[in-house]
Parts: sequence; structure tokens; C-alpha cells
Amino acid sequence: MSTPRVLISDALSPAAVQIFRDRGIAVDFEPALGKDKDRLAAVIGDYDGLAIRSATKVTAKILERATALKVIGRAGIGVDNVEIPAATARGVIVMNTPFGNSITTAEHAIAMMFALAREIPAADASTQAGRWEKNRFMGVEITGKTLGIIGCGNIGAIVADRALGLKMRVVAFDPFLSPDRALDLGVEKVELDELLARADIVTLHTPLTDRTRNILSAETLARAKPGVRIVNCARGGLVDEAALRAALDSGHVAGAAFDVFTTEPATENALFGHPHVICTPHLGAATSEAQENVALQVAEQMSDYLLKGAISNAVNFPSITAEEAPRLRPFIALAERLGSFAGQLTETGLTSVRVTYQGEVAGMKTKALTSAAVAGLLRPMLADVNVVSAPSVARERGIVVEELTREQEGDYDSLVTVTVETGRGERSVSGTVFSDGKPRIVDVKGLKVDAEFAPSMIYVANEDKPGFVGRFATTLGDAGVNIATFALGRDHPGGQAIALVEVDGIVPDAVLAAIQGLPGVRQVKALAF
Repeated sequence: MSTPRVLISDALSPAAVQIFRDRGIAVDFEPALGKDKDRLAAVIGDYDGLAIRSATKVTAKILERATALKVIGRAGIGVDNVEIPAATARGVIVMNTPFGNSITTAEHAIAMMFALAREIPAADASTQAGRWEKNRFMGVEITGKTLGIIGCGNIGAIVADRALGLKMRVVAFDPFLSPDRALDLGVEKVELDELLARADIVTLHTPLTDRTRNILSAETLARAKPGVRIVNCARGGLVDEAALRAALDSGHVAGAAFDVFTTEPATENALFGHPHVICTPHLGAATSEAQENVALQVAEQMSDYLLKGAISNAVNFPSITAEEAPRLRPFIALAERLGSFAGQLTETGLTSVRVTYQGEVAGMKTKALTSAAVAGLLRPMLADVNVVSAPSVARERGIVVEELTREQEGDYDSLVTVTVETGRGERSVSGTVFSDGKPRIVDVKGLKVDAEFAPSMIYVANEDKPGFVGRFATTLGDAGVNIATFALGRDHPGGQAIALVEVDGIVPDAVLAAIQGLPGVRQVKALAF
């Protein structure tokens, strides 16, 4: 076996370089290459591994030149600077370090909260300018105030712990936070509207997804407690910055402290220049300890993969060996899509997920399959979840993950069932892999159906009454939405029915609303796989 070669194309701790060398891996440290895509493209073909932070953009064009590349290691959590589908298509493992900078980011949020409460930046500037304006800066105490945390995962839980130590009351909004986990953390789980109505300070610690984009909008900010202060050290785009500026101008929001912005680098922004706004240039992970932690972690993970084939914290592949991969791969795809199916239909807090394996699949490495199912389940809300981190993310939120194996029963050699328990009850979906290797849905909530997963689908739960199919198809046809495949299932004539429909392209919200308005329709949802 030839000596693996790794390129570090961003500024990374020297300790990472030493780990590679100590493990017998040749390493080139070229931190300027991350900002020179032409030079990076010219040399990337010589390397087995690429270690990066945020400056390096690993595009499909770069990956085309990376003929020997096996692994990309991101020192940090965000991998939006890597084109994951292109890497996956080329068989390149993409790893991140999801928990290396959690404490640092949480501490920055607390620091921003204090700075905001006591107007420290403005007071500092005034004092150093020679203006002793002691009566100008009248702050507020933190003690006894209510902190509202939007997103109570790893970082949010650390913020909650620190806030409780400061004698604050803490309320949290997180659909994935179970009541038991909230109790363990010492926080009160509430819905978003209640959080906004009660919180003196709101801090955001949730990923940016379609569900969380502009979670603080003009409408939601209007429902916030007058005089609230907003802290965002999570992701730009969680707050409508223009709407927040208007709320600051009106005095409804007393102040805001932002470390992240919709557009970065942020050279201009609607919040800039406001006297009650504090801004920092995405410093959440900028401590020597955090940078050391993620650098060491990424170097160890990449070394283990290049030397032993071990995969840790991969965002595009589960932790399995090369020998297991061919047999497991179609079932991994099945489990993840079954989880995604359940996750896309889940709108209330999850308390547990049970994955049942029946038949031949029960003898496989079900832990990897369960990780894939949980990742698919959580990803609609938590975009950064991967098949390796999913179990720990579920634990952080108090979601019980259970695995069951059974002997073959029924019509299928192998059957995988994902069952989720929410505040509204239980939902299950089952699937199998046929001889063609394609995952299929064969049961939804006890209703038999036979449907392949497709990029764009519509799920409809309805009453089994004559005329539904015609009205449904006409609604789609009138909207110019083409039906590719149509699968139906029901419990008994005239009872409950479901439809799984593959369509060409994304279904507009107005069309979904029209379907929801059809007689007998109980639920309609657009699905994407």
C-alpha cells in the first residue's frame, strides 16, 4: 500500500499536521490554496485526502480533477462549501466535526447576551472617545429574566445550562426536544408563540432549513414581548433582517446581537449602523481551543479512514466496512428514505422512533441501517444531521431510538418498518428491496401499497369514496402538474385510503392547498427524496 497523501488547503492548527505525520501520512500544508481555485484544481489530483475549513470551495469542477481523492475532512460542522452530491457520485467520503466547537459557540452567545444587556460596545466606544456618559448607558440585569432558546440541541443545551447558572428562567422551542429531555436540562418546553410572548431575550441555535428560514419574520417578531432582545449566533437567514430592523426602529425590539448574516462576508446589512445592534464577523467558533479541537478531530478521522477504512462523522455514507457495503447499500437507502418519509410527515415533537427488521435484513448490520433511518427522519428539520451523528443528536433531544429484529413473516424476504411516536400518536411506514435493488414502500400506517421512492411525490390520506381519483388528477392536470406513477392503498371499501403519486417537478403550494380542499381529503403533503 502506497503512502496516502493529504493536502491541507486552509489555515489549520499545526497539531493536525503533526497527527498526519505521526500516523505515517504524507501531508502538504498549503493554507493559501483554499482561495485559489485554479491552483487547487491543478494539484488536487495528486492527493488522497483534502482537509479544509470554510475558505476552500470544493465544487464539482474541482472534484472532476480529484482523480485520487478518497476523503474530504471539514474541520467544523458546516459542509455547505462542499458539493456533497458531486463528491458522493465520485465515491469521495465527506466528513465533518459536528461537536468540536459547541462550547465556544455557546459561550459567544452568552457573551453577546451580556454585551447587549449592558450596551458594552457602545459604552466602550464612548468612554475611549473621552465622553464620560455614565448616565447614557442604562442596562438591564440578566438575573431573573426569561431566556427563550429556539433550537435546544447540543449548543442550545449548553446555553441553557449556562443561563440557568446565571439564575435565568429558560423556555425552549424545539420540535425534537422530548419532555423528559427538557426536564433533564431544567428548561420548559413551549411552542414558538408562547416563547415569543414570554422571553425577555431570544437566542437562536437551530440549523437553517426550509422550515427554519426566517423563523423570526415580521409576523413572528410582532408577537414577541415588547422590549425583547434577539441574539443570533447560529445561522444567517433564521431572522428576516429587514423586518428586525423595522422592529428595532419602532422600539418593539430593544436590541439585537448578531454573529451571522444572510450574506457573508457581510460588508453591508440592514442591521448595520443601528445604535442598539451589536455585530461580530462570525466568531462563534473562533477560539484557539475550538480550532484545536476540530483540527485534531478531523486529522484523526481522515487518518483512520485512509489507513484502516474506518468512517466517522461522514455526511454522505454510514459507518460500515468495505466488505459489508455491497449487501447493505440498498437497505441503507431504504432505511434512510423510510425515515425521511416519516420525518416529512411529522409536524409535532418526536418522542421515540422504532425500527423493526424482519427476515434476512435482521441478520445484517442493523445499527448502520437504524442510523440511516434516524438521519432521514431528523434531516427535514435538522439539515446538518448525518448517518453517524443522528443517534447522538436524537439522544440530545431525548428521542428514544429502539431497534427490533424478527424472523420472516408475511410476503417479503426482508422488511424494514419505521415507527415514530409523536404528541399526536403513532405513525409507521414499511418497505423492502426487490431483486432489482430498488427500495419500495409497501405499507403506510397499516395500508398496503406498492410504490417506488421518487424525487418528487405527493402523499394524500383520504376517505375511499368514488370520484376522488378523478378530481385529484383533474386538479393536477389543470395546474400543469404531470403524474408519472400513481399508487393506491386502502383498508377496506369505503374506508381509509392513501395515494402515493410521483409527479414531474415541484408541486406549488397553491396546488397542494387545492388538493387539501377536495372532498374527503384528510392530509396532503409534498415529499422529496
